[in-house]
Amino acid sequence: MTASAFVAPRHLNKKAWLYRARPSVAHQGFTDLPDNRDTESNFLPSNPRVHLSPTQLAWHPFEIPHGSGVDFVAGLKTLAGSGDPTLREGLATHIYAANTDMKKAAFVNSDGDYLICPQQGVLDIQTEFGMLFVQPGEIVVIQRGQKFKVNLPDGPSRGYILEVWGANFELPELGPLGANGLANARDFLHPVARYEIEQESWTVTYKLGGKYFKSTQQHSPFDVVAWHGNYVPYKYDLTKFVNVGSISVDHIDPSIFCVLTARSRDPAAPLADFLIFSPRWDVASHTYRPPYFHRNVASEFMGLLYGEYGGRSDEFQPGGASYECGMVPHGVAYEEFKAATENKPPVMQISKGAIAIMFESSRPFTITDFAWNTDKKHEHDPKMWDNLVDNFSKHHEEVQQLLASRESNGT
Repeated sequence: MTASAFVAPRHLNKKAWLYRARPSVAHQGFTDLPDNRDTESNFLPSNPRVHLSPTQLAWHPFEIPHGSGVDFVAGLKTLAGSGDPTLREGLATHIYAANTDMKKAAFVNSDGDYLICPQQGVLDIQTEFGMLFVQPGEIVVIQRGQKFKVNLPDGPSRGYILEVWGANFELPELGPLGANGLANARDFLHPVARYEIEQESWTVTYKLGGKYFKSTQQHSPFDVVAWHGNYVPYKYDLTKFVNVGSISVDHIDPSIFCVLTARSRDPAAPLADFLIFSPRWDVASHTYRPPYFHRNVASEFMGLLYGEYGGRSDEFQPGGASYECGMVPHGVAYEEFKAATENKPPVMQISKGAIAIMFESSRPFTITDFAWNTDKKHEHDPKMWDNLVDNFSKHHEEVQQLLASRESNGT
């Protein structure tokens, strides 16, 4: 399995050799499957099924389906994204909500890589390379073209997915931090080969250009006896992230929370970053602690895995989501701002008992019909900033006197 151009530089060459009982080419052809109207892959504004909005949007937790019969693939719903997979650059944000195992079925994303963050319920994932057991608070990356199957050993599961096209996830550079910090390479785990020999009918679903196709075969797609290479699925425990922060004054940019990044064609702007906001100590002096009121080039899509996250301006629950468009100002509610400016800055722990995640991109997102029309959607209430006080104007007379004094002195 080769995932890079044959002539790619050695350090960028990605490949894996799989030694299997029967080759993957032994199948019975492809047939089209009906479109899943709750998923989307074309996020160009010309698509009538997507929407542009500068409004700060949020979603209450999405429901896990009741009854039975909704597996991981059937439970996929797309919320927002940018680009198109056929252009080989772009990304999509999804949620999944499933209540049953994939039975004699595998899935292949031929468009790009999946970064999956379970929020509720364990995922027991069978891949061509072996097994990966992923709990809430962990992530798993299944790369483009790799077959996998999802079982739910402790019942229904819900979570978030970041999909990237035309790039692979990698560790961000550390620069002046040096050799260690943030997510360390030693903490990533990959599966060990575990072959399965079954002479039974299997269905393999392929996603290509956002469309679904089905292939059947009379043997297990997971009959790999051994493998070697560097193009493999992997998992990571988010509690192993080494947070970095200021120990004197002031904020550091949120890139210090970046776990994985995916490059774009612009060397100065990533296609996507995956960030976490997890428990950490805050000790800086004379520093405003919550996020600044700010606007930046990034589109910010956030989710909450567990706990309570204090950086949101409204109710933010595990399984829910929020979105801020690039270059649109946002920040915390006035009450949080007021408390942070009046209280003395003690040594304090941030996000205690919680992990929030962010899918961030230099590209603007469009919102899908599903996300736009669901009754889970709500907007940030702009009234939360009505009480912001103009403290500068309270000193208007004093300022005018100082200015008059400078003018009389010719300065």
